[in-house]
Amino acid sequence: MTHSNKRYNILNIILSIAISIVVLILCIAIGSIDISPSQGLNIIFNRLLGVELASDINATMVTILWNIRIPRVLVSFLVGASLSVSGVIMQAVLRNPLASSYTLGVSSGASVGVAIIMVFGISVEWLGHFLMPIAGFVCGFVTVLIVMAMSMAMDRTLKNQTVILVGMVLSLFLNAIITLIASFFRDYSTRIYSWQMGSFGGRNWTHVVIIFVVLLISAIILMALSREMDIITFGEEQGTAIGVNVRRCRFILLVIASILTGVSVCFSGIIGFIDLIAPHVVRRIFGPGHKLLIPMSILYGGSFMAIADFLSRTLISPREIAVGAVTAIIGAPFFGYVYMKRRAR
Repeated sequence: MTHSNKRYNILNIILSIAISIVVLILCIAIGSIDISPSQGLNIIFNRLLGVELASDINATMVTILWNIRIPRVLVSFLVGASLSVSGVIMQAVLRNPLASSYTLGVSSGASVGVAIIMVFGISVEWLGHFLMPIAGFVCGFVTVLIVMAMSMAMDRTLKNQTVILVGMVLSLFLNAIITLIASFFRDYSTRIYSWQMGSFGGRNWTHVVIIFVVLLISAIILMALSREMDIITFGEEQGTAIGVNVRRCRFILLVIASILTGVSVCFSGIIGFIDLIAPHVVRRIFGPGHKLLIPMSILYGGSFMAIADFLSRTLISPREIAVGAVTAIIGAPFFGYVYMKRRAR
């Protein structure tokens, strides 16, 4: 990397961090009741450090900001970051810019697991809040294995769009299963249908902590594997020649992607295209190196999702638009653009 490129990246990193902070502040401050940044900081310091509240802040404002709005914004940011990193992994492993947990059916697979847990009331006391994320991970990972097996049976080279097409077909099949579950268990149908379109309503600090820990551990492992991720994008033969155990690396990466997707689906429902859009934008700005691609995808994916959730709850306030609908309106044309550009090449 030349000195000018390094300086360019440093400036973009600083700018990206600043934009993400501004996005979080605005999403927290603006809502049914507007809370100024100074009031917001006063409430946060009051809850964390016991600082006295200003005279213009009442109990309702404290409850809305601390118990509702901040956890919701943070969960939306963390889910967007997790899905974005999952997309980075899928695109690296499959060497396909259209690969993502959504287009490969991983999100739908994780959703089936969560729906089964939901309607049958399955509980494991010692797992607690981790039961649904684990169920989402297991079903999401099984979906990846099925997609890969079917794709290899159809085209051992995994070229063209075989993997994407198989993933989309399997995704439609799994969505049909979810619809059947909602039809048979009508008491849960409203909850399942709204959850299929994505929502961050009702999220609390427990959700924030769980997904933050999962994302942090995953990011640390991925940063340690960033060199291997760079290498496997050139293909299995080249990676093996350099000395990388490509199959073991792929397995670890797919497990991490499935965990991130499973946790995200559990806490937000099915939300597509963030894991496709954010990595592409980051590559255009910072290049293909995963050492920068991973942390920057966390910032961009988190910011995109926070903005999408902000639009979903403010455009027709007091009613809400499904977050999945907001991301799909942006993401579907973007998917078409990437597909046509790849086809032209």
